[in-house]
Amino acid sequence: MVTPAPRAGSPLMLAKMSSPMLGNLDNNFDSLDLTEYAKSQPWWRKLFGQGQESGQSPEKYSVATQLLIGGVTGWCTGFIFQKVGKLAATAVGGGFFLLQFANHTGYIKVDWQRVEKDVKKAREQLRIRKSNQIPTEVKSKAEEVVSFVKKNVLMTGGFLGGFLLGMAS
Repeated sequence: MVTPAPRAGSPLMLAKMSSPMLGNLDNNFDSLDLTEYAKSQPWWRKLFGQGQESGQSPEKYSVATQLLIGGVTGWCTGFIFQKVGKLAATAVGGGFFLLQFANHTGYIKVDWQRVEKDVKKAREQLRIRKSNQIPTEVKSKAEEVVSFVKKNVLMTGGFLGGFLLGMAS
């Protein structure tokens, strides 16, 4: 009796077809550590920088490039800020409208005396906090922002202009 030939899609046929392509599977393979590979690439270091620094210093670019980078990032930020702001305003306004409608139709009863008492309490807490000094964390961050703006006047100016254009578009 003759044994039938293996079918085209059978596991035996696939194993026979792939064995010459794979070679000997008993070989040892080297592993590639992608973190070490990424650290040795110059583009990676330029993009993410070494240690605490991030990327190249903006002062190395020409005036036009600094203005263009600041303007484009400012426009994108302003455009997104405008869209998110409209969405947030619509959500808050719609929620307020629904609450007023529910109050007017009798679904919700508001205790206005309690609301007034809570508002007075919040005002008193704000007066107490107002007399205190600004926290050191806020001061250090403000100083950091001022230092950045002084070092990158052109890019900051481009960003501000782009931001305003993005808000207007």
